[in-house]
This record gives sequence, C-alpha cells and structure tokens, in this order.
Amino acid sequence: MMFLYVYNDYISMYAPDTIEMMREGRMGPLGEATDGVLLGVAVLMTIPALMVFLSAGLPAGLSKWLNVGFGAAYTCVNVATFFGSPPFYQFIVSIETALSIFIVVSALTWPKTADAEATQ
Repeated sequence: MMFLYVYNDYISMYAPDTIEMMREGRMGPLGEATDGVLLGVAVLMTIPALMVFLSAGLPAGLSKWLNVGFGAAYTCVNVATFFGSPPFYQFIVSIETALSIFIVVSALTWPKTADAEATQ
C-alpha cells in the first residue's frame, strides 16, 4: 500500500496547477501547508510503513487489533479522497481501498497465538 500512496501522490504532481499550488504552499484540499498539516500528513504516511514491522514484531493480539483499527481508518481515508478526484487517482485509491479492507478481514481471522495457528 505504501507504494500505491507514493505513486498516487507522485502522479498527482503532473495534474494541471499542482506545481503552482505547491509553490504557493498549499496542499490541495488540506489547504495551507502549515507545520501542523505537514506533521499530520507525515504521521498518516508513517503508520502504514511502521505496520509492516509492527505486524510481525508485536504480540499477535495487539497486532491484530492495530491492523483492524488502522485498516478501517485508512479505508475511510481512501473513501474520503476518492470522490471528486481524477480517474487515475480513483483507480489507485480503489486498489488501496480493497487492500485495506483485505487487511481488516485478514486481521480479524488471524489466530490469537502462533500455537493456535499450528493446531489448525
């Protein structure tokens, strides 16, 4: 999903007026690129990257619920950015949405411990 987020943002830079908006210090619908907005975007992009490690490094129960919670949250973010966006963006966001739903469903069906998985 991280690659899709980055690619979608990169491709978006080729849309008309995007570079001018960036030069003016604006971030599309987020408005002015203040320290707070930039920090929020940094957090939003850091969480999926951290979840790759945390999913394997945390206890199964905690990992499960973090994946459910963040997967659901990112599904909502994806849906919120879908409407009114250009077709290329909607295409990638559709895949991101499907993947985030898959993460939630997959996490909900994880065994609680490695021992439980071995006996199934």
